Amino acid sequence: MADPMRIRAQAAGDKATVRVLMAHEMESGQRKDSAGKTIPAWFISEVSASLNGKVVMTAEWGPSVSKNPFLQFAIKGAKAGDKVSVTWTDNKGDKRTDEAAVS
Repeated sequence: MADPMRIRAQAAGDKATVRVLMAHEMESGQRKDSAGKTIPAWFISEVSASLNGKVVMTAEWGPSVSKNPFLQFAIKGAKAGDKVSVTWTDNKGDKRTDEAAVS
């Protein structure tokens, strides 16, 4: 299982800025190992975020996203104490969900 995501959600007025740092190797399928064999592609393919259980953002990613990706987005209507949950799924079927409270 992958390491936990680092999620920070800060409210300002009627919106919250969410910052997420995901731990994932993100192989593109283009690199070769020391023996000259191609390293298979392994990357986050879907990301979704929800506020108090309601989906507020979805994204489809590909192999060109960097290792340990960083994502930032804003959610209108969020206030301190609300729960923000972020889920990713990679192309091998692994899944990770973490949550944080808006501060």
